[in-house]
Amino acid sequence: MSPGDEHDGYGGSGQTRTRLPEGNTGDVHGGPRRPARGSRSLLMGVGVVVLLVAAIAFANRGGDPADPPASSGTPGRSATAPTGTRPVPHTNGTVPTGHAHDEQGAQSAAANYAAALGSPDMYQRGPREALVRAVYAPEVVDDLLKRLDASYSPELMASTGLEANGTAPSGLTFVARAVPIGTRVTEYSEDKATVEVWYVNLTGLAGEGSVKPVTSAWFTSTQKLRWTAQGWRLTSTDEHEGPTPVNGDGRASVAEEIAEAVEQYGGFTYAR
Repeated sequence: MSPGDEHDGYGGSGQTRTRLPEGNTGDVHGGPRRPARGSRSLLMGVGVVVLLVAAIAFANRGGDPADPPASSGTPGRSATAPTGTRPVPHTNGTVPTGHAHDEQGAQSAAANYAAALGSPDMYQRGPREALVRAVYAPEVVDDLLKRLDASYSPELMASTGLEANGTAPSGLTFVARAVPIGTRVTEYSEDKATVEVWYVNLTGLAGEGSVKPVTSAWFTSTQKLRWTAQGWRLTSTDEHEGPTPVNGDGRASVAEEIAEAVEQYGGFTYAR
């Protein structure tokens, strides 16, 4: 857990936990259930089932926190497989916090920050400031906010199809979502890391009459991070286009389908 997890001041978010069904302690009439008479084989079978359920539950936990982390941040044959270090335990608003102080934690932070910086919050001044303060190192925040305020100008909003305050016109849904595909560490020390995040970005306006349909673009973001009292924080980001896959033969959905999908399907918390 990061030392600064107690500073979770940026909004709030819910958590979902999966719980296995508990065993019955009685029958439908409320009385205690008596064991089957002389059924040793049945009891043995029940024991096997209980052990199997326990094993599945343990496997789904993602490993014990005391397990040693994977030693390499370089993807291998099983690059998409989850690792032993537990991911983020808290959030600062919509931004996950509590990334591990190791290479895996740096990759997890980079992926989650890429997703946050590709969200609609970046297009509105107040939410943008809260988001930037949640993911960037304190020494770079103020200057960065000045540059971002200048970049997200009324002209940019108009070219994106948004109102001057960064909101969607009435009847339309603004889609802005970054979806990380993978990460890799290019440099790492105890208090600094450089992580590349490959992701696909969705942007546009969905809804009837939209003249800015939702499109996808592929990027690789190079993120420099520093370990702070609040955990891994960004000091700079840079991105370039690609790698970009060839488009498939799937039918493009109509604007209404995209608008419904964005409202119905939530995002993820990412972890190596």
